[in-house]
Amino acid sequence: MKTKIWVALLAVYLVWGSTYLGIRFAIETIPPFLQAAIRFLISGTFLFAWRRMAGDPVPTRGQWRSAIIVGGLLLVGGNGLISLSETKIPSGVAALLVATIPMFMVLVEALRPGGVRPTLGQVVGLLIGFSGVIVLIGPAEFGGVREFSLISGGIALFAAFLWSLGSIYNRNADLPKSTLLFTGMEMLMGSIGLFIVSGLKGEISQFQIAAVSTRSLLGLLYLITFGSLIGFTSYAWLLRNAPVSLVSTYAYVNPIVAVLLGNLFAQEKLSPRILLAALIIVGSVVLVNLAKKPGPLSIEPEEVV
Repeated sequence: MKTKIWVALLAVYLVWGSTYLGIRFAIETIPPFLQAAIRFLISGTFLFAWRRMAGDPVPTRGQWRSAIIVGGLLLVGGNGLISLSETKIPSGVAALLVATIPMFMVLVEALRPGGVRPTLGQVVGLLIGFSGVIVLIGPAEFGGVREFSLISGGIALFAAFLWSLGSIYNRNADLPKSTLLFTGMEMLMGSIGLFIVSGLKGEISQFQIAAVSTRSLLGLLYLITFGSLIGFTSYAWLLRNAPVSLVSTYAYVNPIVAVLLGNLFAQEKLSPRILLAALIIVGSVVLVNLAKKPGPLSIEPEEVV
């Protein structure tokens, strides 16, 4: 069993850490919202059909409503905006900004009615973490020359905020018992929203399939098969068979994997500023997670990258 757990954990580490690079390649010749819409339509259809044929019950109207809300926040707002931001910022930088999700979740949880106030350790972690964000995307005085779009960095941060909202809503939503069935449902609902946004932005009308490069096509196929299917299956299995504290370590490892892969395969710069920001942000996420109050509250985001 230990071997299976570590194989599945390694899959989550590498697969979800590599999805940022997959997005980077896919959007080179496929518009960002359109590639996400296609990805989640295909993977969502597969997951939903698989779980229904496996005997999962027909979702209720309330469960479909939850899928619309979660899919809209996590996939349209979260994944769609991350894809958009990666047209202007390196995939590794996007991953570091997405790593702020647990910090946003603590803030949202503290501000919502009936929410849980953060511990002193979490407050310290938040201050450290957002100082790392300033180092990453702030003025030159905070860590050297910034070599990417500040606006796109802000878009990635807003995507992380929407992810945190969707993850918190997901906790108390009307959901089916099967995690994979609901994943398929939210992917299908999210894909509809992504197609709508893509159409409104003119992506669909201007898209030419003949212009799609081999690397973009392979990137999209990788996101569908590994990112959405193998990654989610491994994660769902781990939640049932491994300690949550061990499973949650993906939140620390994924940004580092993304930064290294971006440097190796996309020649993204590993400047001292990015390395310093990575150390600060990932360290703060560890602190925020370790300092959480005991009980049912979890700050782990639902991963949809």
